[in-house]
Amino acid sequence: MNNIHNLSVAGEDLLAEINEYQHGRAVATFEVRNPADGALIANVSDMGSQDARIAIFEAKAAFPAWSGRSALDRSDLLRRWYDLIIENQHALSELLTLEQGKPLAEALNEVLYGARFIEWYAEEAKRAYGETIPSNSPDKRCLTIRQAIGVVGAITPWNFPSAMITRKVSPALAAGCTIVVKPAEDTPLSALALQLLAEKAGIPSGVLNVVTTSRPAEVGEVFTAHPDIRKISFTGSTAVGKKLMRQCADTLKKLSLELGGNSPFIVFDDADIDACIEGAIATKFRNAGQACVATNRIYVQSGIRERFENRLAAAIEGLSIGAGREKGVRIGPMINAAAVDKVMSLVADASAKGARILRGGNLHSCGGQFFEPTLICDATHDMNVSNTEIFGPVAAVYAFETEAEVVSMANDTPYGLAAYLWTRDIGRAFRVSEALEYGMVGVNEVLSSNPATPFGGVKESGIGREGSRHGLDEYLEIKYVALGGIGTLG
Repeated sequence: MNNIHNLSVAGEDLLAEINEYQHGRAVATFEVRNPADGALIANVSDMGSQDARIAIFEAKAAFPAWSGRSALDRSDLLRRWYDLIIENQHALSELLTLEQGKPLAEALNEVLYGARFIEWYAEEAKRAYGETIPSNSPDKRCLTIRQAIGVVGAITPWNFPSAMITRKVSPALAAGCTIVVKPAEDTPLSALALQLLAEKAGIPSGVLNVVTTSRPAEVGEVFTAHPDIRKISFTGSTAVGKKLMRQCADTLKKLSLELGGNSPFIVFDDADIDACIEGAIATKFRNAGQACVATNRIYVQSGIRERFENRLAAAIEGLSIGAGREKGVRIGPMINAAAVDKVMSLVADASAKGARILRGGNLHSCGGQFFEPTLICDATHDMNVSNTEIFGPVAAVYAFETEAEVVSMANDTPYGLAAYLWTRDIGRAFRVSEALEYGMVGVNEVLSSNPATPFGGVKESGIGREGSRHGLDEYLEIKYVALGGIGTLG
C-alpha cells in the first residue's frame, strides 16, 4: 500500500485499522481532507438520524450493566484505555495533524493532555462520595448517594478533536454513564481511533458510541429531543449552544456548555515584557489562534505600548508557517476556507476603520488555507475584531491608561471564558483578577489547563465545568435516601 500521507508505519497502520473499523457503519460516506493541501485522507461513514437513534438505543441498553459495575472495575478499564493511548501516542498525533492541521508537536501535546483526563477520572471514579446527614428523629437515618445520570450525548469541536472527547467521555464513564459522541465533521478520525482503543481496552460495546456525520444539525436534533438522553455536553460556538439549550427545554436535560470566548490580555506598565511576549505568542498563535481561550484583545498600558508592539511584531516575524508535519513549524493551516475568509474580513474591517497592520494581514505564500500571523495596532472597539471571537492568527492591540478603565473594557463583552493579566504588583494582581468577569484568569501566566483544575466560563461562555473533581459532578445526580423504622437501643 502506498503511503500517500507520509505517515510512520504505526500511523499508517492506525489509519488502515480505522478504515476497516468503521467500514459498513452506513452506506453513505463523506470525505475527510487534509487542510494543509486538500488531499483525501479517508471516506467516513455518513450517519444520519436513524443511526443516531440506534446508537442511543445501544447506549441505553449498556447503561444498567455499566453503571452497575463497581467504581474500581470502571477505574481499571479506564486505566487500560489510558495505557493504550500512551502506547499509540505518536500514531494518534500523526492522525490528528493529518485531519486538523496543527503542528505535530502541538498534536502530540493534545493527545497526552487528553489522555491525562482519562487517568484522572480513572481515580475520581472511586471518589463519588455520598454523605450521612444528622436526622431529626432517633429512629431515622438520612443519607445521600450519587448516581450516574444516564445516557449522555456529547458534541465535540474540530479544533481539539482528541482532548475535547476525552474531557467529556472520561468523567461520564467514570460516573457510570454511557455516552454517544458526535465529533466535528472536519475531524472524525481521532474520535474513531479513541473508540477503537477503548474497545481494545475492554470497555464494553455500547458504552462509548461514535456517530460520524456530515449533517450535524440533524444528529444534534436527535440528541436534544430524545428522551433517553439525560445530559448534553457541548463544546462550540455560543450561537449553537443557545440553540441546543432551547431544543433541550422540552425534555429538561442537564447541560454542560463550553462556548465562545473573547479573551482580554492585559499588560500593565510594570509587567515583565519578556514574559508577556512569550505569553502573548502562546495564547494567541497556538493552533493558529483556533482556540476558545486564545487571546482576542491585547490591552497595553500607554507608557509601554509602542515598545510592546515592536517586540511582539519581532516575535511574530520569527514564527514559521507550514504543513503540520514539517519540522519546526509553529503555525499550520486554518481548518477551512470559511475560516480564512472570516479573518480576512476582520483585518479588512480594522484597516478600513484606521488600524495599522504592523505585520501580516494576507494569505501566506504557502497558499490554500494558510494565513499570515498578523498584528493589528491602534485597534478600537468599533472594529469587528474587538467583539468577535477571531479564531485565527490575528492579534489586535488596544491602548489603556488606568486600571479601572481596562477592567471596564475587558468586561464589556457578553463572553466570560478566559482572561490574562501581567503585573508585578501583587495588590493589582488580586484586585484585577477578582474584578474580571471570567471563569478563568491567568496572572503572569498562560492558562495551563490540566485535569485537576476546573475549565469553564461565565456569562455567554457557558454553563458547568470540565476537569477537576467538579467535572465528575456534571454526570451525577444526588439522591436523598430516608431510612425509617431503625428503632433505638433498649
